Amino acid sequence: MSTDKPEELPSEEELAQMSREDLVKLGSKLDGVELIEYPDPWPVKDTRAERRAERQVAFWFALAGVAGLAFVVAFIWWPYRYVAPDKDGYLMYSLYTPVLGLTLGVTILGIGIGVLNYTRKFVPHEIAVQQRHDGGSSELDKATILANLADAGNRSTIARRPLIKRSLGFGGGVLGLALVAVPLGGMLRNPHAQSANKDGLLHTPWQHTKKGEKVYLRRATGSDDISLVRPEDMDAGSMETVFPYRETDTHEDWAKTILRGDSPVMLIRLRPQDAARVIQHQGQEDYHYGDFYAYTKICSHLGCPTSLYEQRSNRILCPCHQSQFDALQYAKPVFGPATRKLAQLPITVDEETGYFISTGDFNEPIGPAYWERKS
Repeated sequence: MSTDKPEELPSEEELAQMSREDLVKLGSKLDGVELIEYPDPWPVKDTRAERRAERQVAFWFALAGVAGLAFVVAFIWWPYRYVAPDKDGYLMYSLYTPVLGLTLGVTILGIGIGVLNYTRKFVPHEIAVQQRHDGGSSELDKATILANLADAGNRSTIARRPLIKRSLGFGGGVLGLALVAVPLGGMLRNPHAQSANKDGLLHTPWQHTKKGEKVYLRRATGSDDISLVRPEDMDAGSMETVFPYRETDTHEDWAKTILRGDSPVMLIRLRPQDAARVIQHQGQEDYHYGDFYAYTKICSHLGCPTSLYEQRSNRILCPCHQSQFDALQYAKPVFGPATRKLAQLPITVDEETGYFISTGDFNEPIGPAYWERKS
């Protein structure tokens, strides 16, 4: 605040009786502010041009509100479940993400353009000069500052423009609702509602749903050709990505399986000299078949795909944050931010067909986080 205070300062009683205009003038004088220019954007009130400008601002705010409502409706009710390209409903499914992006983008754009237009057309473009000084603010300074702020709001004419206030409240309120809907949307489903089956958080599509069921290890070839894996198909030191497959699976079932984040598994065949040095995890000694080991591809750090295998070092690598897992020690982390081992899938070879099958689901939830994890 300025140190060049006027000789006569108002008392507390006089300060309480001063009007806002008087406080504005006093505050400017105390702060050493000189208003060079402070024009009224609309010196002639309620003209056609002023009403037209007001409607333009209100239009953008209202557009933001409508787009925000459309975002919320699409987020909750638009068909989002996967539909194969050759099935009815694929067009609506494919438009889900673009519709969300478009409606939310229009909401933010409408609010932004509305605020910019209001500032340009209704807020006075003042030119003021002020000397800056160090020091705290007294009660007098605080009172005059509040008066200046209130005066600025009054001069912006927002108080006498209910159309703009209502449209801004509508657009801004719906934008807030849209932003809240995103994090809350994932909480609408009970995570324990389907815990006993493959759609719950405790299990994956590798789960055996009935007695005697065979879940094969199938390659994703990009076509409808069924390519299962046999031990002689893989060379020592190689790795393949496989997915669960049942003989009863339809084309739609398979399409859903390969799109699930908990489906992909790394099938690794160790070199004989390396397989002799493997350290098994307690309780999982029979999870492998000879030199073959299967681990989830979902990194235990942040869920990235651990899609790299280096046969010389027997390291499983995550390219996202450089976590490394030792395939010779039950895929435990040896480098990087990951702190838990990769879940191991129990496998064997079907005696009738000679193809790899899983003998059960993972014995623990896969992925980076689970609020009831025991390990």
